[in-house]
Amino acid sequence: MAIGVYITYKILDIADLTVDGSFCTGGAAFVVLFTGGVPLWLALLAAVLAGMLAGLATGLLHTFCGIPAILAGILTQLGLWSVNMAIMGMKATVAINVTTPEMLDKLLVSLRFVQDVAKGARPFWRHPIFVVGLFTVAIIVLLYWFFGREVGAALRSTGSNQNMARAQGINTNFCKVLGLMLSNGLVALSGALLVQYNSAAEINMGRGAIVIGLAAVIIGEVIFGKIFRNFALKLTAAVIGAIIYYIVMNFVLRMGLSTDDLKLLTALVVAVFLTIPYWKGKYFTKVPVKKGGKDNA
Repeated sequence: MAIGVYITYKILDIADLTVDGSFCTGGAAFVVLFTGGVPLWLALLAAVLAGMLAGLATGLLHTFCGIPAILAGILTQLGLWSVNMAIMGMKATVAINVTTPEMLDKLLVSLRFVQDVAKGARPFWRHPIFVVGLFTVAIIVLLYWFFGREVGAALRSTGSNQNMARAQGINTNFCKVLGLMLSNGLVALSGALLVQYNSAAEINMGRGAIVIGLAAVIIGEVIFGKIFRNFALKLTAAVIGAIIYYIVMNFVLRMGLSTDDLKLLTALVVAVFLTIPYWKGKYFTKVPVKKGGKDNA
């Protein structure tokens, strides 16, 4: 999810609020199809396509209808709540029946696998961290390849300078729509993996997802921005930022903070890490003063 948010926030320079809805869309589409007998990989593909359709809706609202990107994301997110309810058969929660070993073994990740691996009942490569790690590496490799191609370079140019990109003959509207589709497809994929882990999809599972994604991206940039220059390493920094975020959240919860305060804490974390670069540039960076002004005058 953090990588998906990185594409819109850092590459396209758009804070896409569609994420809160497309995260649940991916999970809902996967659960309904998988429990209906569709093979797991086809259900995952359908979840990604559903997320891409959500990104397409936001992109068309922004480019074709002229609605500002942030408002287009809000409108799509609002509409997706009803869409997600329809996908889930107007139920707030749809569970995967993991009481049978056959159904459980079909999942890629599950909370039960953590205990099974610890007990030696399953091989180490079935551990969720290992599986999700492979997914993350594969996605970073594919995105590194994609953004090195002509279309990916055009997408990056659009986010960097729209006017210059348009002057070079790049269809910036197409690039925006493509970036939003790619981003929300990845977000939907993360939602599909999460519902496997939790064995259920819940209508509000995506609430606050954009803030968590932004926190991961910003934390990774602030900590590793000066070190990681390569594009693949920048994507990796967003992933590491997500890990750091959840480590901090778990640490604070163990100190006794109520789970009801997590949203407030997340907002504070994002605000702090957004403020650090600004304060650093304003108060802690000295502008060198050239000597010899009197003589040159």
